[in-house]
Amino acid sequence: MKQENSIDLLVGCYTEENENSGLAFYKFNLVTGNAIFVNDYKINNPSYFTKNADGTIIYVVSEEEDKYESAVSAIKLDKSKGNFTLLNSVSTKGAAPCYISIDNENKYLVTANYLGGSISVFKLQENGKIEDLIQQIKFDEESIHQERQNQSHLHCVVYSPSYNHLFATDLGGDKIYKFDINKDTDDYLTPSENYLTEIEEGSGPRHLIFSENKFAYLISELSGEVKVFDFLNENLLEKQTVVSQYNNAEGSADIQIHPNGKYLYTSNRLEDDGLTIFKIDQNSGLLTSIGYQETALHPRNFVISPNGKYLLVASKDSHIIQVFEIDNTTGLLTNINSDIEIDLPVCIKFI
Repeated sequence: MKQENSIDLLVGCYTEENENSGLAFYKFNLVTGNAIFVNDYKINNPSYFTKNADGTIIYVVSEEEDKYESAVSAIKLDKSKGNFTLLNSVSTKGAAPCYISIDNENKYLVTANYLGGSISVFKLQENGKIEDLIQQIKFDEESIHQERQNQSHLHCVVYSPSYNHLFATDLGGDKIYKFDINKDTDDYLTPSENYLTEIEEGSGPRHLIFSENKFAYLISELSGEVKVFDFLNENLLEKQTVVSQYNNAEGSADIQIHPNGKYLYTSNRLEDDGLTIFKIDQNSGLLTSIGYQETALHPRNFVISPNGKYLLVASKDSHIIQVFEIDNTTGLLTNINSDIEIDLPVCIKFI
């Protein structure tokens, strides 16, 4: 199903409170900002997913509180017709997986298991199927927030731009871990020489991203802060902390950089729901807050279109995906009122 000026859009939704199938596939028009529904696929609580290099296979974590029910699935996607075919599913052996990353050779998957306090490593077959768990690293950390930090809560696993290292954020322990990559071994991940980056107590580090010009950015859920790092020799060197959420709502969530590299956006939930907009200094990577865009309720995950024209927000508790047009000159957002109505959206990606 080819649509002129369109790109493939996949949405993951929580399913425990409704009749959602879980995954929904759309064609999104890069000129008008409108989306056309194509097909869906039934899978439990697909809270996060990634894809192989050509977008023909989707790897999805099912976020279940029971570690034996929590799983990662390989799903083949026929993008021309919008048809889904399950290749296989395997247990993460860690409860509530909430993030998944794939390496640049389509050979390995790594999941962050929030309630399991662990990360799990899987090898991929040439046909895209997932082999059983080859490595699991468990963490036993805690911090000062009595309700949210009584154990390790792994929330993000992301490869460095070179794919020589993997970084993992521990919301419960206020730490970022760095691992060396050892291909074709059972010890795929081993602690790096500079293994640990400690974040201020009570911060709750959530998502980490890298820019193309040697900087890294961290959004912390509990403190509502963004940290800026120089990323030199694949090490994180902290240089700035700015505020994303001022009202101490403890609900900051996602972080993304505009394709032009000039703007950074963060999402904030629970009170005054919306997106904070920052300008990035092109020489230093430092951030300056330039605006705030209100959204519907609980903007968890969001994505920016590859052409940099639109920003789509999964507003979970309002059961919509909002579409904002981005001013390429200022970075500010305008709601074009082309909402996609869907129950409990929590993950959206162009594929």
